[in-house]
Amino acid sequence: MTTIQLSSNNFEINSVTIAFPLLLATLEKSLNTNYSVHQLKHNTVFTWDELGILAYSKNGKLIDSITIVLEAEDYNFSPNKIFSGTFYFENKEITKYYKEHEDARVKLFKGDSSGALVLNNLSAWFSIEKDQVKAIEVSTYVPYKRGEGIPKDKYLIKSLEEETINFTDFGFKLSVIEELMYTKNLLKPVFDLYEFADWYQKREIDIDKEAYEPIEEVVQYFKDLPIPKRLAAEITEIYQDGGNDIYMNLAPFSGGAVEYWDIESSADAKHFPNLKKATLCYAKDQVYDDFIEMGIDAEWL
Repeated sequence: MTTIQLSSNNFEINSVTIAFPLLLATLEKSLNTNYSVHQLKHNTVFTWDELGILAYSKNGKLIDSITIVLEAEDYNFSPNKIFSGTFYFENKEITKYYKEHEDARVKLFKGDSSGALVLNNLSAWFSIEKDQVKAIEVSTYVPYKRGEGIPKDKYLIKSLEEETINFTDFGFKLSVIEELMYTKNLLKPVFDLYEFADWYQKREIDIDKEAYEPIEEVVQYFKDLPIPKRLAAEITEIYQDGGNDIYMNLAPFSGGAVEYWDIESSADAKHFPNLKKATLCYAKDQVYDDFIEMGIDAEWL
């Protein structure tokens, strides 16, 4: 059985001290069982299926973080089984302690309701839902100053010295932004919610608390963002999906099944003569019918 110990002084797996960045060979020695390798866009994930443990690496050689999976997930890199070993935090078996003590969140996390801890040079995050610990991630703690390294004018809306598209429907505009900004990389800057929240100075945007609904300042940013008319010819298709980058940056915790982004009018199609296909999940039925009449190959996701 795997035994993990986390304290303010040390992090151990099966009595082997873990310090990041960690040599893969050290983790192999500690866990002493087979694993699979999954290459993602920005990370390599090592999965110990039988142990319910994941390890992430940016360069495919050094381990940057370790995740203990306590509730089944459905990603292609998810372990076949959940963690069945024991995880001790400051000598308390974490899952049992959390279930048995109503004030465990305050006691363990010193008032941080998100379950985030900083222990010397370690960062530990306990994913919690309905008083159940779903996963535990441990990584190097990297202090970050708000706005550090972000150009002061990066997300300022600038007037363009060229013709822009005058949209009548915000949902339609969002689908166009998805194509131009995230799919074709033609619209800059590429918006990142977490970076925007760090950059924004008028107030502190708390993504963990606010991102279950559209964040007002983010919505306004996209409403104000000018789209050059010269890019209209680039739109040959729009593809709506709850996991689209544009929606994940507007309200990443909304769950996708929302009506905030519905296309309510097909009128903006007139700006895009090369639009031939539309895959829809956020649109009114009439928009679908209108697209068909316009000769646009429309289908529901």
